[in-house]
Amino acid sequence: MKTTLEILEAVAAGKVSPTLATQQLAGTQVADLGFAAVDLDRQRRNGFPEVVYGAGKTAEQIIGINRAMSAQSAPILTTRLSAEKFAVIKAALPQAVYDETARCMIVGARPTPASDDYIAIVTAGTSDVPVAEEAAITAETFGNRVERVYDVGVAGIQRLFARLDVIRGAKVVIVIAGMEGALASVVGGLIDKPLIAVPTSIGYGTNFQGMTALLTMLNSCASGITVVNIDNGFGAAYSASMINQL
Repeated sequence: MKTTLEILEAVAAGKVSPTLATQQLAGTQVADLGFAAVDLDRQRRNGFPEVVYGAGKTAEQIIGINRAMSAQSAPILTTRLSAEKFAVIKAALPQAVYDETARCMIVGARPTPASDDYIAIVTAGTSDVPVAEEAAITAETFGNRVERVYDVGVAGIQRLFARLDVIRGAKVVIVIAGMEGALASVVGGLIDKPLIAVPTSIGYGTNFQGMTALLTMLNSCASGITVVNIDNGFGAAYSASMINQL
């Protein structure tokens, strides 16, 4: 993202019009594509660029949004993207990289983490990994170091204790669990860092597509737990990134 000095230097060099520079400085820069009004100023305003939500958009729309963002944002993250759509997008954006587990696409190189502080992403089971990888890819795209601690749920709690040093060393922890969602409470009682809990829709009938895990996490007796929406790895990683980079 251009700094104020860079914008003013571009005006002085005749490369940017005063009108465009005024829009950039006022934070009103939007690319109107007809089907989307792309917020090009979000990175300057909020610290992170706009992220493309791939579900519900056509491949052509996603290509258009990525191209509109390319001059202002790098890397560009698209979440909830199917492999079928990516196959179409790849022909138009050959530099794009797709993570099938996370269902995320990245255009542009991920930044090098600015510090040794890291986010620990913890899952109860292997079935929770797709949500965890959405969180991990998001956090890495936003310039964070990530440590993955997977499959350490309460059914075999000794696995959690074996990795507790990694979890306790994090600046912020994301705990992802389906079924009854108990892992967030267990971890929350063992650490002194902020914990963001993500309920997942993994489980049998009375899991109610994640509602049981959500209610368990919301009613946790462990302090310092914040809960995001069901399967919302992206939302957890966004908040964790803000905490990690304070």
